[in-house]
Amino acid sequence: MFITLEGPDGSGKSSQIPVLADWLRSQGYDVFTTREPGGTGIGNQIREILLNKLENTAMHPRTEILLFLSSRAQLVEEVIRPLRDKGTIILCDRYADSTLAYQGYGHGVDLTDLRNLLDFATGGLYPDLTLLLDLDVMSGLERRKKNGGEWNRLDAFTLAFHERVRNGYLELAAASPSRWIKINGDQSFNEVQLALRKAISSRLQIPATS
Repeated sequence: MFITLEGPDGSGKSSQIPVLADWLRSQGYDVFTTREPGGTGIGNQIREILLNKLENTAMHPRTEILLFLSSRAQLVEEVIRPLRDKGTIILCDRYADSTLAYQGYGHGVDLTDLRNLLDFATGGLYPDLTLLLDLDVMSGLERRKKNGGEWNRLDAFTLAFHERVRNGYLELAAASPSRWIKINGDQSFNEVQLALRKAISSRLQIPATS
């Protein structure tokens, strides 16, 4: 099963995934965690280019899109597809929906064009389940600063940009309710973790232990 976690910056995806993976392993599943951009040697090099907030502020949105897609294509073919074919549960911190939210809704790039590019980059491989950690944009950015998270080039965009991204996520989730489950990210860590477990357990038919 291929599971992705999506959400605005500061929603807590990255800190939740390791705990979620440990819980799934305790239930007897083979689990692999990864992230975007990155997850491979090539992808990690692309990540450095994409997120450098000092050197690459002039990056055009089309350049940004193609770099994200390059990292994703490598991750799919080198990691995600082979593991999924083996029956491993894959937990991925961001995936194709991030491109629609950030570059589509955020930058205003045509969504049809983006979806065509995503089909090419992923070879048509999309998640079985997407968990959206949703919270107010200001709360997320303040949490990110407070917790000393990696403050990157995308974080530094305007508040209006981040609002468009969040609204984009909500629209994507509403359009595909069979794949998306929205989680209230404005809760304690343990409350969010339990909500994530309940969402996954509903698909795997296992108890969502606390």
